[in-house]
Order: sequence, then structure tokens, then C-alpha cells
Amino acid sequence: MALHSEIQKSAVKADIMLEIRLNEIDSDEESRLAYEGIYRETDIALRDSFYLWLLNLLALQPDDVYLDVSCGHGQLTKLAWQQGVNAHGLDLSQTAIGSGCPAVEHQLVVGNSQWLPYADGTFSVASNIGSIEHYMAMDTAVQEMARVLRPNGRAIILLPNTFSLMHNIWTAFREGRTFIDSQPIQRYAAKREWQQLLEENGLVVDRIIKYEIERPATWPDFLSYLYHPKRLMKWLLTPFIPLNLAFCFVYICHKPE
Repeated sequence: MALHSEIQKSAVKADIMLEIRLNEIDSDEESRLAYEGIYRETDIALRDSFYLWLLNLLALQPDDVYLDVSCGHGQLTKLAWQQGVNAHGLDLSQTAIGSGCPAVEHQLVVGNSQWLPYADGTFSVASNIGSIEHYMAMDTAVQEMARVLRPNGRAIILLPNTFSLMHNIWTAFREGRTFIDSQPIQRYAAKREWQQLLEENGLVVDRIIKYEIERPATWPDFLSYLYHPKRLMKWLLTPFIPLNLAFCFVYICHKPE
């Protein structure tokens, strides 16, 4: 019985993750080219209410130095900058950075999230929103975020759930298939598995909250909910979704001293 228990504990520490790769993406350069194409042909940005919700979670102070890793068009960088925060953004795609807000373009740089071009301890707050699961080397990216944070610096990271009730499970129930993202590499894991990745690479998880869909915070977003009843229904059902079955997890972390 004791041996069986030890085997179970060992299995919990295993790399348990669902990975999907499109078009044989096997290098950072291939990933970069794929994202240049994605940003030229479409847009993977979300509604303004999503970024306003995240800004509230970040709870930035005027003396913070903030970095949004894989910032896309720099929406969070712009919102933080408008609050008077020294805000920066980095993304792999020149196309994404080039189409960002002109007011903060000097704060946005093109770079690889797995090799951040900043000195150790540069930032007091960092975020990575729905991007780590798309990297070639996720552990390296987490280590880099931890490296550029100051001791006791804060990190907010959003990651997708393998067992999301209204996303992956619903897609499997309705269509009999796995949901496939348009991005070249997509990974899913459960709550504790993502926490293990973060804590093995330099961060301490303080709190985990769920993300299903954001509350509309602008009139255009509110109207979009009215015009899309399924979106409105999802928002109304969100309070009843258990954390372990949420669409995504938001990990609120700090870097230990």
C-alpha cells in the first residue's frame, strides 16, 4: 500500500499536459513567422473590458515599473501608462508592436519572451496573459519573468484549463473533438499542474482566481453581449462554474526574496 502511495505521489509530479502543434512548428523562428502571419491576417486581441479587468487585478501603483510580456498591441501597457505608471511591453511580433498605440510605442519592444532583454530585478510587476502555453520553452519563459522581477515583485499569469467546462468539455460533448486554437503551439493543463510549472521556475503562487468571461465595462462591450446571447449567458453562468472547471486560471504570484 505504501509503495502504491509513493507511485501516486510521483505521478503528481510528472509533466501532465495536453499539447497541440500546428504545421510542424519546431523553432522560435518558425513561431515568430507564424505570429507575423496571424497579426497580418487577423487579430487575437480581446475586448477592452478584458484589459480593464486585468488592469484592476494588477493594482498598479504610481511608483511601479511594469512589464507586460507577450503584450500584442500593447493594450495593458497603454492602460498602465495612462495611469502614470512606468509601463513596458514586449512581443515576438513586429507586426503586433507596429500596430500598437503610438503614445506608448517607445515603451514597446520586439523580443523573445524566453530571453528578456532586461537586467535582473528591473520590474516590480510583470504579467503574461494567455501566452506561456504557446512558447517553445515554457519553463525558460517563467524563469526569465522571475529573473527580471525585483525580490517580492508581483506577477500575474493567465493560463488555460484542460478541463474547462464551457470550453473544452463543451466542445468535446457537442462536437466530439478537442478544441484547437489558431496559434501554432497550444497547451492545456489543470490548476495544480500549471502551479507546479510556475513554482518550479522561480515564482510563488499566492492566489488563483478563475477567468471565464469578463464583465462588460464599456458600452460597446455591453451591447456586444446583448447582440450575442450565448456570450451573455456565459457571463451569467460564470459565478456557478467551479474554479477547477474554469476556462482559464489567473495566478497571482510573487518572487521570493
